[in-house]
Amino acid sequence: MKSNDMSDLLHGSIWRKVLIFALPLALTSVLQQLFSAADVAVLGTFVGKNSMAAVGSNAPVVGLMINLFVGISVGANVMMSRYTGANDADGVSRTAHTSVVLALISGITIAVIGNIIANPIVNLLGVPVDIAPLAIRYLRIYFCGMPFIMLYNFQSAIFRSQGDTRTPLICLAISGLVNVALNLFFVIVVGMDVEGVAIATVIADVLSSSLLFYFLKKHSGAVQISLNKLRVDKKITGNILRIGIPSGMQGMVFSISNLLIQSAINSLGTDAMAGTTAAFNIEIMAYFISNAFGQAAVTFVGQNHGASNYRRCKDVVKQTLILNWISMIIFGATVIVFGREMLSVFNDDMAVIKFGYIRLVILMAGEVLNSTIETLSGGMRGYGYSLSPAIVTLLGVCGFRIIWIYTFFKFNPTWINLMLVYPVSWAVTASMMVIAYKRTLNKVLPKGDLLV
Repeated sequence: MKSNDMSDLLHGSIWRKVLIFALPLALTSVLQQLFSAADVAVLGTFVGKNSMAAVGSNAPVVGLMINLFVGISVGANVMMSRYTGANDADGVSRTAHTSVVLALISGITIAVIGNIIANPIVNLLGVPVDIAPLAIRYLRIYFCGMPFIMLYNFQSAIFRSQGDTRTPLICLAISGLVNVALNLFFVIVVGMDVEGVAIATVIADVLSSSLLFYFLKKHSGAVQISLNKLRVDKKITGNILRIGIPSGMQGMVFSISNLLIQSAINSLGTDAMAGTTAAFNIEIMAYFISNAFGQAAVTFVGQNHGASNYRRCKDVVKQTLILNWISMIIFGATVIVFGREMLSVFNDDMAVIKFGYIRLVILMAGEVLNSTIETLSGGMRGYGYSLSPAIVTLLGVCGFRIIWIYTFFKFNPTWINLMLVYPVSWAVTASMMVIAYKRTLNKVLPKGDLLV
């Protein structure tokens, strides 16, 4: 298939195009996490598990701050996909320029707020006193790079809306290699601690976002960026926020529940914290793969909905869901078999590996449920219904996990009991999401297209 075929998501084989779309996107996220994991691996190998745990304890905080604004980029993706499906070049252009401005505003906002709340947040998480100063130091530097992280994410959404997931992959690969090299330089050569990997990450973020901006300026299509056209279109912004904010809230719900779980993990000691940090850098790859198929559902449904191609919209969700399930089964089985070896890359402490492996086995066993949530959520957002999946996630994930922590875990505070909160909450949420998706179809599709 020629590369330019991916600009047309309205025709041709769905599963082939979904794979061509999703695999580079998944690889982009996986590479991004691998490069982030390099931060942890370098610290765990050359500094110690306290520095490793300090970086890991920040993951839920960073996710909480990022997810709301990254969700707004999903709104931009949906609007650009619709305009593309409707063959509205002017709408595509106005949305692209608005998205770049929103990215900078979002990033600066997170950078300011993040530096203000870094200290109290680390204290609220109950990070041990010997780790807290390291965690705060890393968090403050990391937040300084947020304008560039947001710019990269919004610009990636622009490329995704046109079926191009390879350009962001190329830019990320280049910046990621720079990140790894700088990690080694700052930690081994210069002798820095967590601040070294944080500075390396910020430099890499500047590079990746700058490369994407360069390619958008040189683009020959409607998404070409011109500096004199960078402004906020009020109508488009309203539509982006209407779709994007609930999507961001859905991501925040996961992060809020993870903050609560992180506090419980912290109460079990440094080995549990370090084991979680190592396991997270592996298990998050499953999420990225699953989320890639969810993003495929957003873009494919968005374009076909814009073209009033309703039956293909339904077929997209069905085939994407099956592909997502298959991917999760393969990935989960691989991690369960080789999990201990993967964990040893981050730290060879047997206690750390034990905690990490138990976590991996339990989470991998339930990833098919999480992939269902991601795909159906993506389908609903593609139709323009972003609030429903957000509410379902709030109730099924955040609500259920809060109940679990303060009941089952409180009266039986074991590691396995804490980790079971993940697959059980996914099962509850996936069941609710199926119902929400069917109701969405009843709202958006003509009656003649409701038949399977």
